Amino acid sequence: MTGTDVRNEAEDSGPSGYAAARLRLLTEEVRSGPPRRAALAELTDEWLAGLFTAGAEGLRGASLVAVGGYGRGELSPRSDLDLLLLHDGGDTKAVAALADRLWYPVWDLGLDLDHSVRTPAEARRTAGEDLKVQLGLLDARHIAGDLGLTASLRTAVLADWRNQAPKRLPELQELCAERAERQGELQYLLEPDLKEARGGLRDATALRAVAASWLADAPREGLADARRRLLDVRDALHLATGRATDRLALQEQDQVAAELGLLDADTLLRQVYEAARVVSYASDVTWREVGRVLRSRAVRPRLRAMLGGGKPTAERSPLAEGVVEQDGEVVLARAARPERDPVLPLRAAAAAAQAGLPLSLHAVRRLAATVRPLPTPWPAEAREQLVTLLGSGRPTVEVWEALEAEGLITRLLPDWERVRCRPQRNAVHLWTVDRHLIETAVRASAFTRRVSRPDLLLVAALLHDIGKGWPGDHSVAGEIIAKDVAARIGFDRHDVAVVATLVRHHLLLVETATRRDLEDPATVRAVADAVGSPGTLELLHALTEADALATGPAAWSSWRGSLVTQLVERVAAVLAGDLPDDPEDAAPTAEQERLALEAAATASPVLSLRAQTEPPAGQEPSGDPEPLGVELLIAVPDQPGVLPAVAGVLAVHRLTVRTAELRSLTLPDGVDGSVLLLDWRVAAEYGSLPQAARLRADLVRALDGSLDIAARLAERDAAYPRRRGVVAPPPRVSVHPAASRLATVIEVRSQDAPGLLFRIGRALEDAGVRVRSAHVSTLGANAVDAFYVTGPEGAPLPGDEAESVARKLEETLRG
Repeated sequence: MTGTDVRNEAEDSGPSGYAAARLRLLTEEVRSGPPRRAALAELTDEWLAGLFTAGAEGLRGASLVAVGGYGRGELSPRSDLDLLLLHDGGDTKAVAALADRLWYPVWDLGLDLDHSVRTPAEARRTAGEDLKVQLGLLDARHIAGDLGLTASLRTAVLADWRNQAPKRLPELQELCAERAERQGELQYLLEPDLKEARGGLRDATALRAVAASWLADAPREGLADARRRLLDVRDALHLATGRATDRLALQEQDQVAAELGLLDADTLLRQVYEAARVVSYASDVTWREVGRVLRSRAVRPRLRAMLGGGKPTAERSPLAEGVVEQDGEVVLARAARPERDPVLPLRAAAAAAQAGLPLSLHAVRRLAATVRPLPTPWPAEAREQLVTLLGSGRPTVEVWEALEAEGLITRLLPDWERVRCRPQRNAVHLWTVDRHLIETAVRASAFTRRVSRPDLLLVAALLHDIGKGWPGDHSVAGEIIAKDVAARIGFDRHDVAVVATLVRHHLLLVETATRRDLEDPATVRAVADAVGSPGTLELLHALTEADALATGPAAWSSWRGSLVTQLVERVAAVLAGDLPDDPEDAAPTAEQERLALEAAATASPVLSLRAQTEPPAGQEPSGDPEPLGVELLIAVPDQPGVLPAVAGVLAVHRLTVRTAELRSLTLPDGVDGSVLLLDWRVAAEYGSLPQAARLRADLVRALDGSLDIAARLAERDAAYPRRRGVVAPPPRVSVHPAASRLATVIEVRSQDAPGLLFRIGRALEDAGVRVRSAHVSTLGANAVDAFYVTGPEGAPLPGDEAESVARKLEETLRG
């Protein structure tokens, strides 16, 4: 039977004919999705138009209007009918009689009906008082009667909406936020409400309303398809259950999947999650644009008055090379060339997350369209920017989602595709696999002060469940994938092995602690053998807690935490013999000795700058080595204040310290004096490096006191205050008395920032201790620094004095 035959049957047979035609249409296998919804709306239009014509004989100035979902022509099998009987206020008795002749046949068929009878003025007044009514009227569509009456109302309602948009859109946004708080996020729920949850059909309708306001528009790409998929799932749910429900319950998912011709319920959920993610991201971008436009409208009259009518220029503040902030978003600098800079997506993402700002849609799309693939293995900067992004805390989530929306994540990490939007059918888990991995990195970012290698912790957090997209034990599969990913992003053999071990054994501590006898030596020995080293144990402990906290409230408790801590302490005791060598054991190179002798002879600083390189991870040196930055070698006659002076000069010149070594050199026999050697790797925060002669001149002035480093840094910070977008975990300073026989080791773990090393060096000088050697590393946004200090006589500090120095240093860094 054709669509015309179905309509004729409905017209010829009245309500019973409509019911039969409707049933026939819904059971047709050849028609589903948008064609079926449109056909059902058209069939219903024909039936209701017939009822209207029969009941409105002799009545003028009335029309029947479909609103809401029916107005959009999107009728699912059990959708209610949203109808407005519009009239000019003339013959109210005739209008009431017509309403009865329309509503009762609908109720007799058991269809849900949302109805109203109003004049145009009443409809506009009600819309002005009730936002939901106004949203429904935006989709008003004429069915029967006086077309001019309907068209007039529609024109007036749209004009009202556009005129009132500055007031109504914030109300709509608040309505969406309240609904999301009640219903949760569609893209993560195991039993989602397809309509009400965030990212569902209500949000898609809200985006249409925003577009109708002409103030802003949603990103169109993929949005219509996402909405169609959600409607298709709702259609199948109505047919499978025979009820007007929007909640996709667990017990109905297999049947709904079969109705849609999908493999299984997991495939169904993944499609739902993917669609919801598109709607959610479009909502984020759209509401951000609405806020920007409304703020601009509020500020513009004042600016015009101040500037004499001129158009203000948007302020652009640099965040990183090729990346600037503009109007509350992170955008690409005008000089940025994504096609020549494959690290730019990660650099922009890291800068956005560190600043707590969103990446602009235009910037992400430009990056996706033009950026070249990263080489394998990645450059060192790319790896560091990834670590910085992962360590930025809560802002990481929004930035990561922006990259993922445009396909950049799977381009950077192809293995991500298997876990993207993958459901976890476990009541303990709050998130899909991919969001759980990001959530674990967010949690791990708070633990970066607990570990000596926060970069490995954050990357392991990102990869620990990467094997869930493969058959078998996900830890075993994940170990193989993690090895490949860690090598591809540029870690060396040792670090690759550590990441792989963390992924393979990320459940080891919690499972052993809660399921085995901790008093049994064999239990502790087995864990020690699996972990292998104190450093890996430290990382695994932090990863275990981050993983559990990211899973959900049921996965972690003080009891579980205490059991894991007990196990870690016992395993650490077994591994305690693996102590680091004293830092002064390494012999100087010929270049270092030459600079030291020149510094001793001239009694002044001597320095050199040269490019530093390393072979790709896991390979012997060959071909053109990878540039890592610039190696800065400085030899200085031993004197107080060397560390803060050098660190301060570098900070003044906007040089970022990647790694730093400071140690005292023993000069050859016959050469008087003592020399400190500093071997640092630095990179320019913006632009190019300063000349070596200029650095040396400023260092001489800093050492003799004629250059006030603290004042210069304070002046710069006052002129260009740093945005505090990320709430970083507080700094942590600890004493490691057993780490060296010759000195006291004080370790500092803190958020990296300009001038940090200068502040540390000055605080240690103020404490009256002598820095024998220092080992400084910047891992993403984290600084992990170890200082080997002694008292004035050259002996390790007494325990209480060491703790006092550590506490004062920590207070200084917190201030």
